[in-house]
Amino acid sequence: MRPEIIAHRGARSLAPENTLLAAKKAYELGADLWETDIGVSKDGVPILMHDDALTRTTDAARRFPGRAPWTFTTFTLEELKSLDAGSWFLDTDPFGEVARGAVSAEEEGGIRGVQIPTLEEALRLTRALGWRVNLELKRQPPPMEGFPLLEAVFAVMDAVGIGPDSVVLSSFDLDLMRTARKMRPEFRVQAVLGFHRNRPIDWEAAADFNELNPRASLTPPAVVERLRKRGKALRPWTVNEVGLARDLIAAGVAGLFTDYPQRLVPLVG
Repeated sequence: MRPEIIAHRGARSLAPENTLLAAKKAYELGADLWETDIGVSKDGVPILMHDDALTRTTDAARRFPGRAPWTFTTFTLEELKSLDAGSWFLDTDPFGEVARGAVSAEEEGGIRGVQIPTLEEALRLTRALGWRVNLELKRQPPPMEGFPLLEAVFAVMDAVGIGPDSVVLSSFDLDLMRTARKMRPEFRVQAVLGFHRNRPIDWEAAADFNELNPRASLTPPAVVERLRKRGKALRPWTVNEVGLARDLIAAGVAGLFTDYPQRLVPLVG
């Protein structure tokens, strides 16, 4: 079976991660689906955000100088929407693709000032494109660590009218995924593994999951092959090198998370 190419935080080598621009770019490149990280604002609105702090991917430190350490859960949705979540990408060029000329002048013009999306906006875009998305549910930093994120995510999906054919849920929090499986068994859930880059993966901790998303550097092709023979579907993250991608595909991965869908999509035809 052809492995899925999953655009990690969208096509984040070509557009600011976890934005609708990055999602649209990944779709244009032919990725099978995109992956994004789900957080929540201070006033309880699910948003797309990876880091606990807003400083890497927005201008929060300049706009709100007295709000250090700028944790996203301490900002209301209105405040988050006022931030520039795009200029950092052009200013820092994290993957060198701007300097290489892979981002057009027209695309650059649309990047500055782009907003942090809400989950609702992301799901409406996914539905409009007839596409799919992997929602990685994050553990929320204070003061929202007790927020019922799973319930809120399901509520947004129901409001948008998008279902299990279009949405996959994943998390490092395996108990949260077990709860999701009980609450809405029609949705696929995936265990994200390998949080610690220098610690071997405890595969037995996720023995009750058939779909595993492990750190690629801790999952050599031989492990992929062994677990595939046990009925496990592995989708390693994050695979950006074509050579490694070819080896993992040969070993039988079900998919690959990548920052470079433009490199990996051609490998699977």
